[in-house]
Amino acid sequence: MSYQVLARKWRPKNFSEVAGQAHVLKSLVNALDNDRLHHAYLFTGTRGVGKTTLARILSKCLNCEVGVSSTPCDACDSCIEISEGRFIDLIEVDAASRTKVEDTRELLENVQYTPARGRYKVYLIDEVHMLSNHSFNALLKTLEEPPPHVKFLFATTDPQKLPITILSRCLQFNLKNLSPKMIADYLINVLKAEAIEYDQDALWQIAGAAGGSMRDALTLVDQAIGFCEGALSSTGVQEMLGVPQQQQVFELLARMASGDVSAVLELVNQIAEQTPDYGHTLDGLLSLLHRIALTQITPDAIDNSFGDKAQVVELSSMISAEDIHLFYQLGNKAREELRYSADMRATFEMLLLRMMVFSPSYVAMANSNDPQQESTESVEPNQSSVKTEKKKITETAAPTERVLETQPVPQVTKDAASQQKPTDQIAPAANTKTSAKPLHSPELRNSKIEAGPKQQLPTEANKLEPSSDSTAIKLYELTHSTWMSVFSQLSVTGIVANVLANMELVSLTGNEIQFKLDVNQSAVFSPDMIVKLEAALEDYFSEPVKVTIEIAEVNVETPALLGQRLRAEEKQKTIDEFIQDDIVQELVSRFSGSVVIDSIEPITKGDKQ
Repeated sequence: MSYQVLARKWRPKNFSEVAGQAHVLKSLVNALDNDRLHHAYLFTGTRGVGKTTLARILSKCLNCEVGVSSTPCDACDSCIEISEGRFIDLIEVDAASRTKVEDTRELLENVQYTPARGRYKVYLIDEVHMLSNHSFNALLKTLEEPPPHVKFLFATTDPQKLPITILSRCLQFNLKNLSPKMIADYLINVLKAEAIEYDQDALWQIAGAAGGSMRDALTLVDQAIGFCEGALSSTGVQEMLGVPQQQQVFELLARMASGDVSAVLELVNQIAEQTPDYGHTLDGLLSLLHRIALTQITPDAIDNSFGDKAQVVELSSMISAEDIHLFYQLGNKAREELRYSADMRATFEMLLLRMMVFSPSYVAMANSNDPQQESTESVEPNQSSVKTEKKKITETAAPTERVLETQPVPQVTKDAASQQKPTDQIAPAANTKTSAKPLHSPELRNSKIEAGPKQQLPTEANKLEPSSDSTAIKLYELTHSTWMSVFSQLSVTGIVANVLANMELVSLTGNEIQFKLDVNQSAVFSPDMIVKLEAALEDYFSEPVKVTIEIAEVNVETPALLGQRLRAEEKQKTIDEFIQDDIVQELVSRFSGSVVIDSIEPITKGDKQ
């Protein structure tokens, strides 16, 4: 006898052998045992979850010679013939190959005749959504009022394409995808019965790759048995599927959490040696991020259906919620890049680097380990000097050549700087065409905040409430006006800085500060941020602070709006000065040119002169 594949050999022969789908089985069993049978059943679900199998078992229950029940005998001629696919009164139709209305009419011509052997004549139409509209119309009247000896069983993977007139005439049962744990448990029974050795990790790899389909899982087991020469090993299954071990995905995320770029690239190099499917690797990473995010919110939200609950809980304590959501968003957007990439490994590595570089935790870690950054922050503003360099714009036009120069920024000496007020040191230069844009100014509303040194807002931020020394503000002096100055001196980065920049200071009662957070920024806020906000304010005021936050509409200028306004004003000033420049006007006049306004940007301290 020829070899029979596992997916066919282990096809369930009765309801007790079906894995999962308890919600469907309960309805069918009760209907059969209580003799409440409908004339049309519709089974829906993705491939390999048991639609056709349940329809055949139902047909066997209806035609068993012992009687109609939910437990066919599997010994009578009818049960045996249905199991072997040769029962004359079970008419199986592949709608994908018989879509024409003529085929449907030919099928319905024999509906009126009684069954040849069985109790019922059963029409099992697979992929019924492939029928044409005319075929559905031809089927309607018979489907609604069929002869008492006829039952219709439909199966489809796409019920959306069925006319509502068909759906309303059927009992619909939606079959669910099977969980990896359910598939793995079923495969254990199959392999034990087949006397095949296996590794537990290998079964989890296959269960995850099956995508909820038991048929796909059994097919992969068949392939793995041949690939691994009779015994399923995790290494062999991993090589066959072209996916990294799940443990490597855990290790990859752990190294990313530690901020060790070299270790991450080293692990990617190890994964690359196995010729992986990087799209599948990314899917595994995103699935893990999703489970970690659920664990951080509610530890009981996940189960051990993937066999990794302990590791997920451990990782959830190593990575911040901000990083998890950032990684997930970047990973989702990278799916398209991987699909069309010529070098998938390079694209995958760039994705991991992007995740780490834009991570607030990684930026904070890098700044804390940078001695040059620390030495820069330790220098007082009045001890710094302004470095200038002449900027030359060369115009070449026959027969003349002109060299244009901007005026150099005056050098600020130590004595002169010591006589200036701190607020004057960060004000934009009045007579220059370049100005220093704040290194950490938040954008308006949903804009991103880049992590960096302590924020420095221009003088206008302090003009909201005059103060001879903005750094000497005490907690009892805190109002919304002074809050604008305090914010620019807080040591915060990332999403925490974004939240602070979009808040209005409502009131101060003792050591309790009440803020109002702009409702448009509430999506990035989480209650665990309050601890970080209190720590930043306590570090500034050197005394305990309690923070309460109300999410509502903010109608005053926040630090984020202030930064937006100042940059807009500075840009407009730069544009006006540039357009009014005599040389620019001469160039426009001589060459009939025009100025592209959007290309004009103020020069910041970080730009090359």
